[in-house]
Amino acid sequence: MILNFTDPFFTTRVLGFEPLFDRLQRLSEASDRSSSYPPYNIRKDGNHFAIEIAVAGLTKNDINIELADGILTVSYDGPNTEVVNDKNEVVYQGIAQRAFKQQFTLSSDVVVQGADLINGLLTINLEKIIPDEKKPRTIEIKTPKRISN
Repeated sequence: MILNFTDPFFTTRVLGFEPLFDRLQRLSEASDRSSSYPPYNIRKDGNHFAIEIAVAGLTKNDINIELADGILTVSYDGPNTEVVNDKNEVVYQGIAQRAFKQQFTLSSDVVVQGADLINGLLTINLEKIIPDEKKPRTIEIKTPKRISN
């Protein structure tokens, strides 16, 4: 299914939702080129989230993490193929070190707290901030005073 966000319906009858439509357009375009490499997990604990990405063999200097317009992008440009001491011989390559780019769309109320790289597992910590006006609250029921005759 192809979504057409240039349809006049969206531009003349729905106002103020342009960022939402832009995100939906990017999501529909990205579905064709999405990749499962590198593998990742998303964990949730209350209002805290963690994206865990398997990046064996990479260092923190190899990985780029960027947040722009609600899109969290984690990327790696690929291996450096420099020859060290005139020797660059790999007998068996079992650990993939190919370039990648993973993107995650974040809600406007999700904040990136930081990232850690421990034992080949990149963990990006996120927190959903709920404003006071959106938190559940109890509404008091008032009883009007009765007028006697």
